[in-house]
Order: sequence, then C-alpha cells, then structure tokens
Amino acid sequence: MFRKLLLGLLALIVVIAAVVLYRTFTYGGAPVGARIDLPAAPAISADEAAQHLSEAIQFRTITLANGDPRPGTEGPWLELHDWLATTYPASHAAMTRELVPGTLTLLYTWQGSDPSLKPLMLMAHQDVVPVNIGTEGDWTGAPFAGEIIDGYIYGRGALDDKSNLIGIMEAVEALAKSGFQPKRTIILQFGHDEEVLGSGAHAGIALLKSRGIEPVMAVDEGFAVLDPSPMTGKRMGMIGVSEKGYVTLSVTAIGEGGHSSMPPRDSANVRLAKAIIALDENQMPADFSKPPVSDLFRAAAPDMPFMQRMALSNLWLFGGMVESSTAKSGPGNAMIRTTTAPTMLTGSVKENVLPQRAIATVNFRVHPNDTVADVVEHVKKVTANIEGIEVLPPPEGEGNASPVSPTDGRPYAVLASVAEATGEGAPVAPALVVGATDARYATAITPNVYRFSPAILTPDDFKGFHGTNERMSVANMGRISTGFAQIILGMDEGD
Repeated sequence: MFRKLLLGLLALIVVIAAVVLYRTFTYGGAPVGARIDLPAAPAISADEAAQHLSEAIQFRTITLANGDPRPGTEGPWLELHDWLATTYPASHAAMTRELVPGTLTLLYTWQGSDPSLKPLMLMAHQDVVPVNIGTEGDWTGAPFAGEIIDGYIYGRGALDDKSNLIGIMEAVEALAKSGFQPKRTIILQFGHDEEVLGSGAHAGIALLKSRGIEPVMAVDEGFAVLDPSPMTGKRMGMIGVSEKGYVTLSVTAIGEGGHSSMPPRDSANVRLAKAIIALDENQMPADFSKPPVSDLFRAAAPDMPFMQRMALSNLWLFGGMVESSTAKSGPGNAMIRTTTAPTMLTGSVKENVLPQRAIATVNFRVHPNDTVADVVEHVKKVTANIEGIEVLPPPEGEGNASPVSPTDGRPYAVLASVAEATGEGAPVAPALVVGATDARYATAITPNVYRFSPAILTPDDFKGFHGTNERMSVANMGRISTGFAQIILGMDEGD
C-alpha cells in the first residue's frame, strides 16, 4: 500500500514538473502586437535638435500650483510660442496654430488630403517643475541655461517634457521641408500646465471633442526604451497602454480629546495609527492575469533568466512567490497593484492637547484592475474593527485608471516598430504608467492612447526626472526627432 502511494506521489511530481517545464519553454517568445516596415524618415540633425532643446529650456515655463501661470506671468510661455514660430518656419507655414481658448495650450493642425482618415494626435507639454531652492549649484549645467556638456543637454525640461515637444517639431519641420503632404490630418497639442493637473490639455481635448474629432491614435510622454530594463537586465522598449487613476481619501479617527496629562489608552491619534498600520499591512490585491501586466511579462520573458521565466509562466504554482518578490521594489509594487500612500497627518494644535479628530490623508494610485469604489470599500473593510474611524468620500474629479489601449492594431504596431528600431532590435512590451500625464484626457476622444518617446534612457537619466541634473543626450534628440517622423509616416500609410 505504501509503495503504491509512493509511486503515485512520484507520478504526480513528474506530471507537475512536466507541466511546469512545458509552460516555461513555451511562455512568451512572440512579440505582443505586429510589426511593420517603417518608411524612411528625412535626415534630421541630432546636433541641431539638441541646440533647439537647449534654447527651449531657457524659457522658464515653471508651474507650481493649479492656475499657473498667474495673470501677468505668462511671458515665458508667450516667448516660447514666438520662438517656435521663428525656429520652425516650414512647420508654421504647413500648419494652422491656435491657442485653446482661456489657456496657453498650443493646438496645431496639419490638414491631410484624405478627410476620410482619422487624424493622428501627438502630445507634449510646455511647462516644467521648479528647481529646489539651494540645489542650483549641484547641477552640472545650470538648470535653465540649456548647456550642452559631454554629449548631454542639461536643464529643467530636458527630460520632462520639452525634449518631446522639440522632437515633434523637428520631425514636422523636416517632413514639411521635404515636400511631404500628409493624407491623414496631424494634430499637435502642447499643454501649458501638465505639471499642475493639465487644465490646458483637458480644455484642448474638450475643444476637439466639440468639433467631432476622433483621432486614430494619441501619443504622449510616459515610457521609452529602457537600458537596462529592471525586469530583464537588458535593453527593452516599453509603451504605456494605460496609466493609473488617482484618488485621495481622508481617514479620520475620533476621540475624547482633553489634557495630555491624563491621556486615555485609545486616543484619536492611537486609533489613527492603528488604521494606517492596518492599511499598510493589508494592501490592495495584486493581479497578474490581465493586461497590461500580463502582456508585459509575456513580452519580456525571452530575455528573463530561466528561474524567473519559470515562475511567471506558472503563476498557479508560484504566484505568491512572484507577488512577494515584485512587491519588494517600489516600481514593481506600483506595477502590480493599487498603491497605498499615507502622505499627510493632522491632529492637535498644541503639544499638551489631545485631538478630538486626527486625520490621515491617504493617496491611492488606482490600478486598471480596480476602481475608486473598490478602493473606498477596501479602506472601510480594513479599518472596520478600529473604533472611531471614519472614511470620507473622495473629492470630485479624482478617478479610475485610464482604459487599457489595444495592442492588436496598426497604431500600436507602428509604435512598437519605432521602439524596436530605436532600441536596435530590443524587445518591446506594453506597460502601465504609474504617474499621471495629459494623455489621460485623450481617452475621451480615442481608444488608442499611448505613452512613448523614441529615446534610449538609462537609470542615470531617470535620476534627473524632477530632480538635479535633468538631462537628455544629443544622440537621443536625433532618435526622438527621427522616431516621431517615422510615427507620422507609418500612420500615414494605414487606413
């Protein structure tokens, strides 16, 4: 009897091992989305594009709070607009330019010859974040001088996002000079306040919607070719097909208050602390089964080590291990679940007074697999057994993640082909953008919204994102400009 049980157990182990190995060796391999033969783009000088980025950086289009720039401080934006017209004369001769009413957001239209084709929309933003006071001397190149040092353009906006704005204009200028006339109308939208909620982009999209315009695709900032990818340790192109939603909840603990010389054992602050710990220890669930995360893993699999590929291809067996490992990394954790971040705490007005109400502001970045309603329900459930806890409804205007854009049509195929060419054959995968971009507004007029820049970025490049020594390489300015020209040409050949 024991021998039969042992043989049965061994047979089961052999079957499981066979299934695991089969799934491992057959997992991934094929790219997500088709590829196309890219049309040749006109020659674009990386050095000239870099010089133009340098000049654009010198316009201090800084936004700090919603409503910026304030009346009377619009000068840098208006100067940038004039500079664009002077620097790109062929583009401005080919396109019409307008300001979105009530904003400083630029809207360009290059009319195509075939009105039956839906337009292509390319997006970027003009504004930049400020530089932390006292850190100016830490920069290799002054933050607003646009200095070019050892093959890099330094300055605020070099990475986020004037490089894309300049790259798009370089592409259009080169195409216009070459005599290219698009069949498909091209729309450029350059938001003026993306860093402070993007009211200009929102208004621009609303204007296009009121005109009945439905782009075939909208492309904005978000991802690029990463070298190396943290997933594989090798070069990999990533295209943002969705971005997380945003919701902030107030978790309030109510207590008796009183004098700190006679504190109760369960004060409002203690209750609030229990609630914060409960939320930290009970995160929103992760889900690897749906796009874009499932597609990202599948596309990256061929470049992964064997053990990592085995775990991802057999989540039915190793799911807990994969979740635990991925969650140890901040970026990894953000990719697989709705994140929970207590950001602000308020309580007593004086050190010897117990508060009657202690409040934690908790920010959630909502994964496409969840909704704001799911987040509220989760918070209420996790804190239900803590006495005196109230969860206020979220503010209006905060919402769910953007829809996941498809990867089976020509728009994604064009972007994937450009990414592959940019990365010199690197694999390309759809991915989730964990921050917020102006692209989220474009989902109101097209289902094909993507977040990608045709650049190769390293971990050192990313350190400058909203930080010290923000920079972009001269070589990348050539790639970005050429890549956008290829996107325009590639989309002009499709239906």
